[in-house]
Amino acid sequence: MRSRRVGIATFYRMLHEHGTATAALAALPEVAAGAGVTDYRPCPEGVATKEMKAARQAGARMVCIGTPDYPAALLDVPDAPPILWMIGDIQVLQRPMVALVGARNASSLGLRMARNMAAELAEAGYVVVSGLARGIDAAAHRASLDSGTVAVMAGGADVLYPAENAALGTELTANGLRLSEMPMGLQPMARNFPRRNRLISGLARALVVIEAAAKSGSLITARTALDQGRDVLAVPGHPFDARAAGGNLLIRDGAMLVRSAQDVIDALPQPIATEPQHSFDLSPAPPGASRSFQETAALHSDILDRLSPAPVAEDQLIRDLPHARNLIAPSITRLELLGRVRRHAGGLLARVSGD
Repeated sequence: MRSRRVGIATFYRMLHEHGTATAALAALPEVAAGAGVTDYRPCPEGVATKEMKAARQAGARMVCIGTPDYPAALLDVPDAPPILWMIGDIQVLQRPMVALVGARNASSLGLRMARNMAAELAEAGYVVVSGLARGIDAAAHRASLDSGTVAVMAGGADVLYPAENAALGTELTANGLRLSEMPMGLQPMARNFPRRNRLISGLARALVVIEAAAKSGSLITARTALDQGRDVLAVPGHPFDARAAGGNLLIRDGAMLVRSAQDVIDALPQPIATEPQHSFDLSPAPPGASRSFQETAALHSDILDRLSPAPVAEDQLIRDLPHARNLIAPSITRLELLGRVRRHAGGLLARVSGD
């Protein structure tokens, strides 16, 4: 996961094609060379060792997909992180979760709503999930500290951001959890917030939007939640308040209007008792037929021709191409390694600008 140009889809694809992490690492330079990258080197062992040392110093625990402590809710997310760093009480992940998100510059009424809803959800046995941002996020975390809350980080799990919420981020680990897929020590960057948001919605049974502008990260999270099959609910606001425009738009487009935690609880589907699933298939894929350089180049060209800088779903791309799926997927991996295709949150692909 720390190797250059290896994203989540490439990680899983390499393991599926080669069976083990050792074999996948050994094959990376050859795969990159096939994509035209002749000087490719996987992540040096020292980099990974340094990150693990930093995690020990921060009291973080590595939780990998396929293990009992991995959040079960993320197993049905298409781009579930193979590795998560966690600081705090991981037992909160065994309880039902509801995500509360909203504006950073929230109004007094919005903050009051966030505090009341989070406290009432916590009292009803739900874990509140949010992003530790100022405003609605911070209010929701503070109101549910005693029962446990989960903060999903856009940077490393050990990086408390923003600084004004550093004390809150430390305090919540007593009964709750800070969680991140990012390397330890990584400072938050703008491009990583949408990736973080898909985990906020993915962990939860439902997402509640409390105050959000018409163009905001909260609405991106809401769209991601819908793609993941999660329920989206919104608190209405005054039409003249720009901070309520996003929530009102969601309600207009079909999101459930909620006024209290009880409305949220009543809207949640009843859980179905099932045995937890912690395994996933990493058996090697059957070998594909050999293809000539010209055939491979033509397939790469077809893929790039179908893509643009605007992200499109990988499944849609595969359906649109007149080639076998088992030929397209490895070619996408090679184009990612070559830097000609970029993968976005939610399993979306885009052509790199200028290509």
